[in-house]
Amino acid sequence: MKAWIAFWNILAKDFRAYYLKPPNISWGLIFPLAWTGMFFIRSGAGLDSVPALLPGVIAVSVLFGTTSLLSVTVTFEKKGRSFERLLLAPIPLELLMVAKTGGAILFGIANAFVPVIFAAFLMDLSAVNWATLVPAIVLIAISSTFLGLFIAVSVSEVFEAQTFSNFFRFPMLFLCGLFFPIEPLPVWLRPLSYALPLTYGADVLHGSIHRSPHLPLPVDFGLLLAFCAVLFGLSLRNIRRKWIV
Repeated sequence: MKAWIAFWNILAKDFRAYYLKPPNISWGLIFPLAWTGMFFIRSGAGLDSVPALLPGVIAVSVLFGTTSLLSVTVTFEKKGRSFERLLLAPIPLELLMVAKTGGAILFGIANAFVPVIFAAFLMDLSAVNWATLVPAIVLIAISSTFLGLFIAVSVSEVFEAQTFSNFFRFPMLFLCGLFFPIEPLPVWLRPLSYALPLTYGADVLHGSIHRSPHLPLPVDFGLLLAFCAVLFGLSLRNIRRKWIV
């Protein structure tokens, strides 16, 4: 019971201290919407392009929202040495890190539905397969958050975390099938696309909204779960190696 009380206190503290701050809003909400508006205007396809663009906007909103949060919360606390004190809490490390990442996951899920609300005024959402869309959003939020955690525990400064995050985030915009199909990519780039977790989340999102997924849904969901487990395990390994003797 004490462990779960600590869990909720850590989660509530992060919500009060970090979430809904201007940098998180700009990277998590404004940037993805501006990026999509650029595609929308450039395509000249009008409202007909909304179903094709919506999966990419959802994925980008989740990706940038979650990774931006972790680069601030964890890296800032490491610099202020409060992260070390937090590691002394009498709860399992796994539960502690779930508490630190839980808020970012919730923030990412909430981010995902901002473009959905906007799209509701521009397209008919009755044909959307919510049974696959919602789990895909949750898994994208978890995998993106754990990617942000892995980055945050691997660097020392907030600007390093943001730079390292962009090293992953911006290539994902072009390699993961968010706005451009993977098939026209050069053959030598496609393996890199399939080595990124967002590729499988985007495939499910596209399949839920406007076309059939390229891979079977069990494969997409299974690989997303595998990426979540691997990223979380690598993050815990780095924490134990650097801070826990």
